[in-house]
Amino acid sequence: MIIVSLVLMATILGYVWSHIHFTELNYLIAREMSIRDSLAEENRRLKVEYATLKSPGRIEAIARDKLGMYYPERDQVTFLK
Repeated sequence: MIIVSLVLMATILGYVWSHIHFTELNYLIAREMSIRDSLAEENRRLKVEYATLKSPGRIEAIARDKLGMYYPERDQVTFLK
């Protein structure tokens, strides 16, 4: 009777342990999926920001306004042969 009880108890403990482990894995998967989603959103945001920062109009405005650059006049260009 004691052996049967020990086997039954071991079986029940194994079942409970596997159920708890499975639940922990589900929480881990959910957390990782949440992290993945937030990183994907940040990636999309950074791509938009990158496209905005490298736009030719913005670069030209910075060169003209902040750096004082301008297009050269025709007589300022020298062609080399």
